[in-house]
Parts: sequence; C-alpha cells; structure tokens
Amino acid sequence: MKSKLLLYILLFLSIPLQSQTSTLDSLKRQLEQPINEAEKVRLYNKISNELKYSDPNEMLVFGTKALTLAQNNSNTLEEGNAYLNIGTAYIILGEYEKALDHFVWAKAIFEGMKLNETKDSQVDQGIARTYGSMGIVFSEQSNYAKALEYYMKSATIYEELEDENQSSKIYNNIGVAYKSQSLDSKALTYFKKSLILQEKLKNPNIGITQTNIANIYFKENDLDNAFKFYTDAKKSIDKNPNPRALGEWYNNIGAYYESRKYNELAIENWEKAIVTFESISDKFGLADTYLYLAQFYLDQGQENLALDMAENSLRLANEINVLEQQATSEKLLSAIYAKSGKPALALDHYKTYTAIKDNLLKENDIRKSVEASMNYEFEKKELIQKEEAKKRELLLKEEAKSSKMKLIFGALIALLLVGIGFLIYNRNHLKKTLTLQKELAEYEQKALHLQMNPHFVFNCLGSISSFIVQNGTDSAIKYLSKFSKLMRLTLEYSKESLIPIDKEIESLQNYLELEQLRFNDKFNFLISKSKDIDDDVALPPLLIQPFIENAIIHGVIPKKDQGSITIDFSLEDQSLICVILDNGIGINTSKLNKENSVLAHKSMALDIIKKRLEMITASTSKKATIAIEELADTLKVTGTKVTLRLPLRYVNE
Repeated sequence: MKSKLLLYILLFLSIPLQSQTSTLDSLKRQLEQPINEAEKVRLYNKISNELKYSDPNEMLVFGTKALTLAQNNSNTLEEGNAYLNIGTAYIILGEYEKALDHFVWAKAIFEGMKLNETKDSQVDQGIARTYGSMGIVFSEQSNYAKALEYYMKSATIYEELEDENQSSKIYNNIGVAYKSQSLDSKALTYFKKSLILQEKLKNPNIGITQTNIANIYFKENDLDNAFKFYTDAKKSIDKNPNPRALGEWYNNIGAYYESRKYNELAIENWEKAIVTFESISDKFGLADTYLYLAQFYLDQGQENLALDMAENSLRLANEINVLEQQATSEKLLSAIYAKSGKPALALDHYKTYTAIKDNLLKENDIRKSVEASMNYEFEKKELIQKEEAKKRELLLKEEAKSSKMKLIFGALIALLLVGIGFLIYNRNHLKKTLTLQKELAEYEQKALHLQMNPHFVFNCLGSISSFIVQNGTDSAIKYLSKFSKLMRLTLEYSKESLIPIDKEIESLQNYLELEQLRFNDKFNFLISKSKDIDDDVALPPLLIQPFIENAIIHGVIPKKDQGSITIDFSLEDQSLICVILDNGIGINTSKLNKENSVLAHKSMALDIIKKRLEMITASTSKKATIAIEELADTLKVTGTKVTLRLPLRYVNE
C-alpha cells in the first residue's frame, strides 16, 4: 500500500471550473477585438496557460500559435513563455521527452535575456517557472537529484521575487522529491515551509500538505504529531472538498488507528475510503483500501474476509494494470491460502507474485535505460544550446566592433586620407571575417561530432540488449564490464576535437572485443600501426568506429564462414592513412540483404562522417577523404575495403 504525495505539476488544479471558463471566454473575446501583434501573442499565451486546468491538447494549439507569432515578430519574452506552455502541455499528456525539449529552449531564451542584462521581473518569473517545470519532468522520471537541482534554483528566484504563492508550491515539490528518496527529515522541513505560506495565503490545497506531514510523523512513530496533522488535514479538506485527497486521508487515518489498536475506527475509515473512491471511480485508491483491509483481516485471523478483500484488490489492479498492486495482492493471497491450510493455492499465487515481481524489475531496468537516454539527450541539447549561444554572442560582438570601426574610420576619412583609411578598414575587416569563419567551422565540427555520439552509444546499448537476451548472466556481466570501460574512454575524449592515436586504438580494441563476445567469436581482428607514426599523432574521436561497425554487422556476420577484420594505420605524404579491410559479403550483397530502415540509418552515419571530413578539410586546408570499394577476384566477392586519408595532426595543436 502506498500513500500518494502530490506534485504541483501545473502549479495546480484548484480553481473552480466556472471561474476558469469565465476567464477563458473573456480572453477569447479580447482576441476578436482589433489588436496589434504584440497583444495578440500575449493573449495566445494567456489562453494557453489557462487551458492547463482543462484541455492540454487545446493548450498545445494556442501555445504553438503564440510561438509562431512571437518568432515572426522577434518577441523574445513571449517566445520563451510559448515554449513553457507547450512543454507544460506535453507534461500533462505524459510526453516527457518533448516537454524537456521545449523547456531547454525556454531556458536558453530566458537565460540569454538575463545575460544581456534585461531588467524585467517577467524574465525572472520565466526562468523560475522553467526551472520548476524541468524539476517536475525529472521528478516524474525518478531522477530526484536532477529534480532537486532545478527545484532549488526555482525556489531561490521565487524567494528573491517574494512570490509566496509559487514558493509554497515549489517547497511542496521539494518535499515530495526528498520523501521519495526516504529523506524524511528534509522532506518534513520543506512541507512545513510550504504549509506556513499556504496558511498565510489560505491555499485550498493545504489539506494535501498537512496529510503529507502527518504521514511522515506516522512513519517515524511520532503518533501524537501524526494525529494532530491528520486532524488539521481533515478540517482543511472539509473546507475545500477534494474527493481524491479525502479518500487518501481515510486510508492513512485508518492505518493510524490500526497502529493504535483502535480496530473499529480503522475499519470505519477504510469503509468511508471505499465510498469516497467509488464516487469518483478511482480504482487505484480503491485497490489500496482493499489491501489495507485484507492485511488487517489476515492479522486478525479472519481469513475469509481477508480473501474477499484481497480478491477485490487484485481485480481492480488487473483492470487498471498496476503491477505493484497486482504483486502485493498476489503475495497477500498466497499468505491467506497458506494460513487457511491450502498450500497448493498458496503456491500458485506465490508463483504469480514472483512472475509479476520479475516483470517489475524488467520494467524498472527499461525505465532506467530510457531515463539515461533522455538525460544524455538533455545534456547534449544543453551543450548545443551553449555552443549556439557562444556563436550568437561572437556574432553580436563582431557586429558591435564592426560598427565601432566604421565610425572610427569615418572620422579618420574626414580628417586624414580617404584612401588610407579605407585600406586599413578593409584589411582589418578581412582578418576578422577569416577568424570568424574559422571559429564557425570549428563550432560546426563540434556539432557534427555531437551527432555521432548518440549514434555510437545507442548502437552499443542495442548490442547490450541483444547480448543479454541471447546469453547468460555471467557473460552479460562480463560484457557490461567491457562496455563500461569503453564508455569511460568514449566520455573521457568525447568533448575533445583530437585524441592520441593510441587511445583511439585502445577504444577500437575494446569495441571489437565486445562485438566478438556478442557474436560468439564469429570473426577475428587485427589492429596494426606503422612504426613511423609518433605517439603524439592525433585524430578526431569516433571517426573510424562506424566503419568497423558496418564491417561487422553488414560484412562478416552475414557470412557463413569465419570472418576477419584488419585495421591498419600508416603515414603517406604528410597524411594519416587508415585502411579497414574485411572478408565479408561485400557492399552490393549487403545492400540487397538490408531493410529500408537499416539503409536509412547507415546513410545518416555516413553523411555525418562526410560532413566532418569537410570540416576537417576547411579548418586545416588539407584534404580529408574517404574511399569505399568492394574487393573481388575472378570467381567471387572477397570483401570490402575502406580507406580514410586524414591530414597529419598532433595532440598539442
């Protein structure tokens, strides 16, 4: 049985429907009046924000209208608000990745305005709301450390703005995050901070916070304080009716009375919980109540009543497909049948409980994998945003400098010689332009490198998934150990533009050993390096791995015989040559065997590599090329050869 702690996800749903409808109608009537573009985009955003209480899909529509209009009119503040509204709509719809995408854009916009010293409380409100919304997404993903980081940032800004209403909501969410990590003392501190402000503001959700506090005291066995806050919570809920909160209160107070051995009061409150949850068709709450009753009757030795309650709980849990409640119900049924002297039925239910528990563990592993992927994407997008902000800042500075130089040279032209002034200006301007072009080329190369990282990581994760399915636990642990080493090397050098050749060879060696393990030694490999290559010779990271991956997946694995892959590094005419040779089925046969989706995926990786080579050529003024050819003798295809020619570069460049 789990008591629910409530996030203020939308900072949150307590206004009367009639009041909200009236506000929406008023805003829409204003749209029908003759207004300018700035006022229209402001109304779109206000309507979108108001719709979070009733219709997230319509909220998305008005948020998108606001975004388009704000971008067309360079209205930065309303553009940030539009991204916030769209992200909030996606939270309600359960599409957290899309929500986070829009919050990242909102964050970049508001922080950019703050960086440019825009003194406007609306900007601070936007930043605080963005941080709070991002905290909610991370909290929903159970990434509480990240959630707390953004909640704390949001709370600091709201405190500076003296916004007690929003501060109370953020404090509650911080309390929920700490409570979810079983950090009860910290949770209690923030729930109480929220409660002080809610009492001051006469907030209608005060009963929820009081219940949260009572639950913590109950868990700590401080029963007197628990009862005090349960009593206060009931009075608050009676003043501001909320059936779901009331049903949870009945469940919690019932558990409290059971702990004090007031059995009749415990049953009475659980029966009231049933009536309350049934009034709003809350099957989750009902299932929890039946579990409380089943455990109580089992402890009292009333196996028949316990059986009825547990079966009711299982039926509801199956209807709403909540695995945690299914597992608890099955385990309880097993205990009831065991105590009733029916070992066969007890064993059947225990087996079902074990199977559901295994499914929960698998789901948890999948969820953690998805969360890790989303966190990686979030950090990648933040990095790209920072790179783009640097580019914009550089361009703005150059424009400012250019304007200043024009004024200076204009004065010099008026005072001195027109020709000399014009010549000096052109020379300086050309130099700055070339510098800017070089820096922009470097930024583009970094961005293309960032695109390769997820391609590489997600393919490795796919390999791990396949390996775990096909092999045993010991082999899987060995595989994961090698993968962690590879990830450490990849992350260590992923932000560098150049890495030593020996480190690249170490990464390739590790990757090939992983794939050997995955495909049961289906191929052999050899990596060689010319003695003429110095230790400080360097090359861009993650440039060679995709070709080796193609050689394995599309070359040697489809082949019936033992495969072979060789990678050779050598020097030629101030160029680093890398030759990747396999004895696989060849390019043309591989194309015939592949599905369209696989072809598209390969083309994307190859295009990214070609763009990276173009950037290398542009930044070094030396040719970087790739050649792919199919090898064949007079009778048959003998494999594929990939030749990479890179400018000779060194670690300290």
